[in-house]
Amino acid sequence: MMEESQRKYQNPVQRGFFPDPSVVRVGNDYYMVNSTFQYFPAIAISHSTDLVHWELIGHAITDPEELDLSDIRDSHGIWAPDISYENGKFIIMATLRLNGDGKRGNNVLRRQLMVTSEKPEGPYSKPAWLEVDDIDPSLFVDDDGTHYMVISPGINLVQLSDDCRRVIGEKISVWPGTGERCPEGPHLLKRGKYYYAILAEGGTGYGHGINVARSENLFGPYEPSPYNPVLRQLDPEAPLQRCGHGKLVEDTNGDWWVFYLCGRPNQGNYTTIGRETAMDPVKWLEDGWFVVNDGKGPSLCGSAPDLPAMETREWSRDDFDEETLNLHWQFVRKPSKGNYSLSERKGWFRIWTQDGVLSEIRAKNTLLRREEELCYTAETKLEFGPTKNGEQAGLTCYYSTATYARFSLCYEEGRKLQLVINRNHGEELIASVDSVRAGAVWLRVVVKHLTRTFYYSYDGLDWKQAGVLEHCIYLCDEGVPDDPKRHTGTLVGIYANNGGCGSRIPADFDYFMYTKY
Repeated sequence: MMEESQRKYQNPVQRGFFPDPSVVRVGNDYYMVNSTFQYFPAIAISHSTDLVHWELIGHAITDPEELDLSDIRDSHGIWAPDISYENGKFIIMATLRLNGDGKRGNNVLRRQLMVTSEKPEGPYSKPAWLEVDDIDPSLFVDDDGTHYMVISPGINLVQLSDDCRRVIGEKISVWPGTGERCPEGPHLLKRGKYYYAILAEGGTGYGHGINVARSENLFGPYEPSPYNPVLRQLDPEAPLQRCGHGKLVEDTNGDWWVFYLCGRPNQGNYTTIGRETAMDPVKWLEDGWFVVNDGKGPSLCGSAPDLPAMETREWSRDDFDEETLNLHWQFVRKPSKGNYSLSERKGWFRIWTQDGVLSEIRAKNTLLRREEELCYTAETKLEFGPTKNGEQAGLTCYYSTATYARFSLCYEEGRKLQLVINRNHGEELIASVDSVRAGAVWLRVVVKHLTRTFYYSYDGLDWKQAGVLEHCIYLCDEGVPDDPKRHTGTLVGIYANNGGCGSRIPADFDYFMYTKY
């Protein structure tokens, strides 16, 4: 038996931008997938043996030619993946949310994709496309072996071929939900004589929740649970909000858990980190229904599953010494092969400047990692020789093309450091350091809740403050109401571009370090 101190866990269990969790158990191992939206590689895959500690092990799609996100708008792209396991294969489904501008698929808004692999980390097969224009697919296999894609709005069933690569039936609605808004994130679970329909409702922001219904017949009618919502945050002051979109899993001891998305408010209803993954215990009652966390709502701390503890390594520094990028790095949209390198200058990550600035979808090779806490420090060492107006490279706290902060070494009638923000109304120069010395420059951001302070150094020891950004609510899901879709949270990382001057020069980054508090 583990000591009591080892048996506690704290939510979120997956910290940082890990929304829309789906979990499957295979033997003594557990695997989770999460949405990645416009970021690449696509569909994060994590592994755990104790359900509390998770390690990123791969992505379902790693070839940008198999999933071209180059023109995908902010917070579009890969939505709500699901992972399952059958006959020695992992099966992952997800929605590709398109722009709806008629450029792809005759104005189709959504397509579903499916990939398979014998190894949880991949490589996975090329996507098979299931042409159903809805969202949030998951797989359900009935007792007779019939395969269905479960898809929202509400709970709908679409029969698939046995290999799940083709749609062979019409969409059948079996439960529309309780009548709350945005019935999505659907899952079906068969336990005993009942089919349980599990649905997220209330919208993915504050007021999100999980509702349940059941039926003895797959196609219904379904009876709503008297315990609905089985999960919802009712305390507006609680440190976990936006709790919903859950999937159940049974551990090796026969205990049940639900994994669901949540958000941590940052000095107000501002989810700067984005939506994360939390877990809570599930209890089956004598009447055949289940409740989550004894009906007390989402927990901040709880008793961990009685499973062998798993050790994970915290990724805090990248010296760019490996032949491939660390799995935690994410490109914004489609990376531009041939315009970045880990081998051109050993021990450095090189980006060549290209057309497109951070406010444009066409910008390439912006490289980011998830923010994990509300307070942290990030820094990098940069060697870059801009000589034309527009050339820039540096550090960025990035939410989207509409909202970001950048601290850049650039050329604007001279070599300068500039602190620039975009609050969905174009770039604003906040601070400038003129006559920056030639040679290397170190860049740092210190994040304390909604305040972000930027520093620079010429030796990595003596740091000078360049500027402060107060009340950065534009770097969160809720802080820019006139931006239509904001689902991803803020990431931090490095970038380089030429500001439209057409040049191609190298920007070399020696390391990137992230220290959370």
